[in-house]
Amino acid sequence: MIIKRIISLISAFLLLLGVSQSAAKEIIVSSERELIFTEKPTEDCHASTVLPLENGNVVAAWFAGTKEKADDVNILTCVRTENGWGAPVKVTADENTAHWNPVLFELPDGRIALYFKVGKEIASWKTYVSYSEDGESWSEPQELVEGDTSGGRGPVKNKPITLSDGTILAPASDESGKTWSVFVDISHDGGKTWEKSAPAPAKLGLVDVPMIQPSLWQSQDGAVHMLTRTKVGRIYRSDSYDGGKTWSEAYPTRVGNNNSGLDLDTDEKGRIFLVCNPHPFIGIRSPLSLLVSTDDGKSFRRIMNLEFGVGEYSYPAIVVKGDTIHITYTYERDYIVYRQIKIK
Repeated sequence: MIIKRIISLISAFLLLLGVSQSAAKEIIVSSERELIFTEKPTEDCHASTVLPLENGNVVAAWFAGTKEKADDVNILTCVRTENGWGAPVKVTADENTAHWNPVLFELPDGRIALYFKVGKEIASWKTYVSYSEDGESWSEPQELVEGDTSGGRGPVKNKPITLSDGTILAPASDESGKTWSVFVDISHDGGKTWEKSAPAPAKLGLVDVPMIQPSLWQSQDGAVHMLTRTKVGRIYRSDSYDGGKTWSEAYPTRVGNNNSGLDLDTDEKGRIFLVCNPHPFIGIRSPLSLLVSTDDGKSFRRIMNLEFGVGEYSYPAIVVKGDTIHITYTYERDYIVYRQIKIK
């Protein structure tokens, strides 16, 4: 434990030095930080997701219970209005089975979809979806792909994206086999049905690179790209030139990865904002940083450390809407933090 804390502090210090102050001044106008709740509704919480709405409200969700994988873990949702965050609302498909990794997404018809996994073990996950008009109340959850036993379809951690032609791509991954692999689920009918893409291959020498929990974006030329969590100390990238049906062999970026979740989103200027723990030390989930790319993901600069020091600050979610970046993340498995960052 002492060695882990020392490494965490060294890593945090080096990353603090690596923040591009000039880029930060060029982009960030202001940053506000708040806890979604101050009185813990459950002992443990993790894996948040966020969705800003057209009316100015913000919806968040996370899984919560005694501890990760416990049978009492369900999904909690919450809405932020001009009066602050409301009381959490529970969404459950099974009161006696662990829930995981909620994902919020606004469908083309305006409804809010809440995707999440259910199952004691990852290999037995099923994906459920519930719908809402306002984020306050939710429909009865139903299986996303009825009868699927592959370990879970649809978004595994990060939000889907809607391509320029209206196709929805859900970033997915499979942990049920001997190695981790990533793919996307494709919907041509507004999220009603889904078609599984080919997996993105990845090799490090002769060994498969374990990859999960991709995050997606589309370039102006129509190509689609993903960044993925890995076990090899780097974020990996794969590209698709046929709308997500097939993917190039994944390759390492220069951004470190500690085998923890990441997420990204783009703004109207084509900038990519990436939030992650950008170091290669496995198991250490600090600091949590915001990075930006102005060259379509070829390179990234750190512009802000959201959290810094010894602790777990992890599993971020990010949505850029207009001139505002909305971010949520886990704070020590005790709280969910919400960040609102104004940009120019």
